[in-house]
Amino acid sequence: MQRAFTAFHHFLYRAHFMGIPHNPALDYRPEIDGLRALAVIPVILYHAGLPLFSGGFVGVDIFFVISGYLITSIILAQMLNGRFSLIDFYERRARRILPALFVMMLVCLPVAWLTLDPSDLKYFAKSLVAVPTFSSNLLFWLESGYFDATAELKPLLHTWTLAVEEQYYLFFPPLLILAWSMGRKWLIVLLIAAALASLALAELGARHNASNAFYLLPARAWELLTGSFIAFYFVWRPRSVDSASHLDQAATLLGILLIGYAVVCFDSSTAFPGLNALLPVLGAALIIVFANGQTWVGNALSSRVTVLIGMISYSAYLWHQPVFAFARQRSLIEPGLPLMLALTLLSLLLAWLSWRFVEQPFRKAGAFNRRQLFASAGVASTLFVVLGLVGYLNNGFSQRFAVDPAMH
Repeated sequence: MQRAFTAFHHFLYRAHFMGIPHNPALDYRPEIDGLRALAVIPVILYHAGLPLFSGGFVGVDIFFVISGYLITSIILAQMLNGRFSLIDFYERRARRILPALFVMMLVCLPVAWLTLDPSDLKYFAKSLVAVPTFSSNLLFWLESGYFDATAELKPLLHTWTLAVEEQYYLFFPPLLILAWSMGRKWLIVLLIAAALASLALAELGARHNASNAFYLLPARAWELLTGSFIAFYFVWRPRSVDSASHLDQAATLLGILLIGYAVVCFDSSTAFPGLNALLPVLGAALIIVFANGQTWVGNALSSRVTVLIGMISYSAYLWHQPVFAFARQRSLIEPGLPLMLALTLLSLLLAWLSWRFVEQPFRKAGAFNRRQLFASAGVASTLFVVLGLVGYLNNGFSQRFAVDPAMH
């Protein structure tokens, strides 16, 4: 352990006093977009009800690892160069997350009004309050389990993952800055301790209170921290991009196998997200660490199709659940496989439109300045919260379905 402290401290000393070498971890990696595709497709097909993807919900765990890796890589590079700013960080998160999310919610409003009965609309109204305040994981934790039969009827159920991520990024950067200033050689030790405690909570919760473990940040933080550890590792030891060793090939193949096993063999009866979540998390970590364009897995994940799906994966994740939920709400029986596959294609089309005309324009810093961005986000959030409160207090507007006495 002492040797590990010494090595890490030496690295930090070199980084601080000698300047930071170019970090390939910050370069664009098409295989990461491919890994996003490998995460979102199982999630969508799981929610579509395809039996082969009974464990497709593990795609969320892959997303957590990717997010932890990418965001921490950016934070570390800026901190080591003395340029990190919390306000800049939250601006980038807002540009990335909010526009596509708010557009999806806006489209859901008239559809919900036209299709949901009062009790379901009242519940939807509560979701409208929870989503922009990034507390939807708390709402769904209090209301139902992820694997409950009624869960697939909730148009905004999937936003619990955004709440977990944003709660993590509300606390992680300030705590990282604090730990950094207190003594950098202890930073990794503290993060490892936090990850182990989180994993222990996840395992305990998965065995005794699955809803707590599934929805809440304390049981999910270790997955995001796994990605963060990879970012630390790459700053210490930059990744190879020009060659692929036998270890690289074997590790990435093992990563695919771990993810594939979880997707196919896990189901709603699997204790999750405790130790079982190690399979998709470690699978994603192995691919991030060892994959490059020279590995078989990296090459496959870098194909044009997988990269395109990965690029639209956030919007695909946003759109598939409301599309599926509203279709199920209007169907007397569970929609058949052909319809669900058609709805999957519709979700991908909506995702591309969202990526092209919402995500891309807003991610350009020149499109809206910081003040405009935060002001618009504040106004939109307030409107959704007000609409949600009005819908809830009016019991889902039950008068919409009142029968005119003259009809009798």
